[in-house]
Amino acid sequence: MNKLLCGVAFAAILTTGVRADDVEVLHWWTSGGEAAAVQVLKGDLESKSVGWVDMAVAGGGGEAAMTTLRARVTAGDPPTAAQMLGMDVRQWAEEGLLGNLDAVATAEGWDAVVPPAVQAFGKYDGHWVAAPVNMHRPHWVWANAKLFADNGLSMPSNWDEFFAAADKLKEAGVIPVAMGGQPWQEATAWEAVILSISPELYQKAIIEADAEALASPEIAQSFDIMRKLRGYVDDNFAGRDWNLATQMVIKGEAGMQIMGDWAKGEISAAGLTPGVDILCDVVPGTQGSFLFNTDFFAMFDVGDDKTAAQQSLASSVMSPVFQETFNLTKGSIPARTDVPGDKFDACAQKSMADLAEATDAGHLYGSLAHGHGQPAAIQRAYLDVVTQHFNSDMSSADAQAALIDAVAAAKM
Repeated sequence: MNKLLCGVAFAAILTTGVRADDVEVLHWWTSGGEAAAVQVLKGDLESKSVGWVDMAVAGGGGEAAMTTLRARVTAGDPPTAAQMLGMDVRQWAEEGLLGNLDAVATAEGWDAVVPPAVQAFGKYDGHWVAAPVNMHRPHWVWANAKLFADNGLSMPSNWDEFFAAADKLKEAGVIPVAMGGQPWQEATAWEAVILSISPELYQKAIIEADAEALASPEIAQSFDIMRKLRGYVDDNFAGRDWNLATQMVIKGEAGMQIMGDWAKGEISAAGLTPGVDILCDVVPGTQGSFLFNTDFFAMFDVGDDKTAAQQSLASSVMSPVFQETFNLTKGSIPARTDVPGDKFDACAQKSMADLAEATDAGHLYGSLAHGHGQPAAIQRAYLDVVTQHFNSDMSSADAQAALIDAVAAAKM
């Protein structure tokens, strides 16, 4: 028997003792702050006489957790609940494996407090199948406040200002842009560039993967901007983890970073204040729009005897108290729009205000780079071309042609 099957068999042995009033939860929240927030959720469940059987699988992006989940389900032994991103929720729901949360969602009025764009992932065929925990916003620019003050800079509102600031930082002997050479990080920058050109382009070229939009001059323009951005990144960026790039900004080794609001965890851990010591604003040109990625707890259809415990877990996840506690730690904002923002930092408060504006304008979109724009196969097609272009001398025209072909092939 191979190692994977041995692991699945062992996991099945372990879970046979899970009681009807327990929830076995697969998740990847294993870092200090995240693990502490999980304890809050566990404690809330225990107050309802629901036990928590922890199945933590380390790995910040959740890939290892999803591999473990697939093995468990294949073995006929799914957990009670699993943390997953939006497209994963949709995939498991399409396979008919998720339970129904309508009873608790209706009783607690989820429809009134969760943005419709998030509901689109938490629901399948009109029924709630997963409880949303948070909303991350990936298209932030983080900047070292002291470096900006010393060089007479302010946060850029358009790409001309961004590159002018980068030039000044370069002249001062500072790396203008801290970046990690990993496909998802490069795609995080590229999708922000697409959004900066126009929200309509993001909708057509990313969310709809529309061939005509992908062939438009604006896509070539996006690769032009990425090529220029590459000129301000240091030569040692290949393979660098995102948090190490954030540390470069914190230490004043680099001036700016394009990264999601999870960077605030690094900032706070360094004893600095987001929005004060490390400045924050959205990527130039994306004002008024909002990309998001959301963590969900999806409930598997594991039998009627587990329904009450699953409903309790979903209720705890959606409680305003937990959403506030968890998101204060995580750097994200609550998935519920009725949670007060007074305890959150200035950057999160800006996100909350921007979320309301973007929702009203219809400019709230799932993030391609973070599992909410396209299914995995099509997402990989985008990421492969973006990273190939960023790490070579490929022309913008060639990158656009490659993107058109790759997306078309992935959709077949």
